Amino acid sequence: MPDAEPNLAPVLDRNIRALWHRREAEARAAAWQERVADVLTRFTGSMAFVGIHIVAFGLWIVANLGWLPPVPVWDPSFAVLAMVASVEAIFLSTFVLMSQNRMAAAADKRADLDLQISLLAEHEITRLAKMLAAICEKLGVAIDDPSELEDIKRDVAPEAVLDRIEEAER
Repeated sequence: MPDAEPNLAPVLDRNIRALWHRREAEARAAAWQERVADVLTRFTGSMAFVGIHIVAFGLWIVANLGWLPPVPVWDPSFAVLAMVASVEAIFLSTFVLMSQNRMAAAADKRADLDLQISLLAEHEITRLAKMLAAICEKLGVAIDDPSELEDIKRDVAPEAVLDRIEEAER
């Protein structure tokens, strides 16, 4: 983790560091199967992997077409090549799915955290709006649009919002 950025608020830098440390801890806590799947997924998504396959499959094809006289043809119908490629595709897709499942679980955790922080912020802002309205009332300060303030002072029920979203999607 790089040193603190002087242009960032200390609390923001602290939060960034906390999230970075959390991700590192989660990566260290991952099962060995997940770590292997991640390493394989990273490698198979690289240009080096593509290059290796171009060379290997290219040589296989050229040799089995008989274009390399010193090399005997061993797979003239390319059935073995097709089988190797198919088995490799099965394993690679499994590794990619394992990595995606782990990444989706981490994204779900972050989304839950984001929702909780948003709900907490909404709750705090509602309380502040109520306090500010009481202060304005006590000091005799007129509010331009009291109906708007009433909307702001009303607590939001997440269940009601989700119900409304589901209704709108139908």
